[in-house]
Amino acid sequence: MDVQLYQEVALTMPVAEFALKRGDVAMLVDIVPHPAGGEDGYVLEFFNAIGESLFVTTVPRSSVEPLHANEILSVRTLVRAA
Repeated sequence: MDVQLYQEVALTMPVAEFALKRGDVAMLVDIVPHPAGGEDGYVLEFFNAIGESLFVTTVPRSSVEPLHANEILSVRTLVRAA
């Protein structure tokens, strides 16, 4: 998978800590090498539908994929535990 910094990417798996689902879109803001030579981490910033930053988290490289021209974005309500 070839993604670049500041490219939008989609999650390939849920991230329960932030109530994120497979397919949610984020901006790749940094790449973190694994200290022991394992899978690199991708630092992602998530935004709401009007472009306000919600949070930043790190996921394994295999948890994201680039967006494709034949995909369409949709909107859902983010429900987080209180």
